[in-house]
Amino acid sequence: MWVILAIVSALCLGFYDVTKKLSLRGNNVLAVLFLNTLFCSLLMSPVIITGLLGGNWGLGNTWQGHVQIILKAVIVLSSWLMGYFSIKQLPLTIAGPINASRPVMVLAGALLIFGERLNLLQWAGVALGFFSLFFISRIGRSEGFARGKAKWLWLSIGAAFMGAVSALYDKYLMSGFKPLEVQAWYTFYQFIIMGATILLMSRNGHGDGGRLHWRWSILFISVFLTIADLAYFYALSLPGAMVAIVSMIRRGSVVVSFIYGILMLHEKSVRRKTVDLCILLAGLALLIFGSV
Repeated sequence: MWVILAIVSALCLGFYDVTKKLSLRGNNVLAVLFLNTLFCSLLMSPVIITGLLGGNWGLGNTWQGHVQIILKAVIVLSSWLMGYFSIKQLPLTIAGPINASRPVMVLAGALLIFGERLNLLQWAGVALGFFSLFFISRIGRSEGFARGKAKWLWLSIGAAFMGAVSALYDKYLMSGFKPLEVQAWYTFYQFIIMGATILLMSRNGHGDGGRLHWRWSILFISVFLTIADLAYFYALSLPGAMVAIVSMIRRGSVVVSFIYGILMLHEKSVRRKTVDLCILLAGLALLIFGSV
């Protein structure tokens, strides 16, 4: 069941990346990110309101639990800030694969911290995934580094690293808290922190500098992300769920963004990227079959 939930999460993350790209084109990055935290918080607010009406503050009704979730919100927001600025500047067929490198970091952390062990099929799937990501980076280098966009590439790598930290932290959180409570409270704290951040950055002259142009894709960023996170947190909470495998399957979202980038945005190197995607899909298939 946790594998199916991870696949659902991956599909939603793919559409999440597409709607981010559509929303950020020529738009104010901080304003779009703020609206994302607002809409996500509103979508999950019934969980908090229902709990409060019943006298339940959630997260074990302790301040320590809320501190742990605030830390989760800070980690995710740092990843989002770097990721939003980078995806605005980079092609989807570059930004997607860089984000898809996250399982490399998650796998290392899962082996070292949680003592997870993979079977033969799972190792074969991971190996194909790494092989695929290596060639994706080579394809993207001519489109990214050659254009002097190293800063955005490093921001994208930083976003992937912080995303990996978040994934490992999620496994720890799921051992002590309910999935719905974690998602509801961390989206609420994200909204509070992002509101304070946007005020501080604007006051210090570090804002995006552009105006906000409303697009319905901004709302769908939050819709797809909320569904993806719901499936993800429940997957991690199930017995036997392995964070390294869940993370790798979720990075299958790159398929959706790749297809959109090629068909709708007419990005380059279609044949090589299609071959590479087939390798990635084969790796994901081995991971799935090795986990069921």
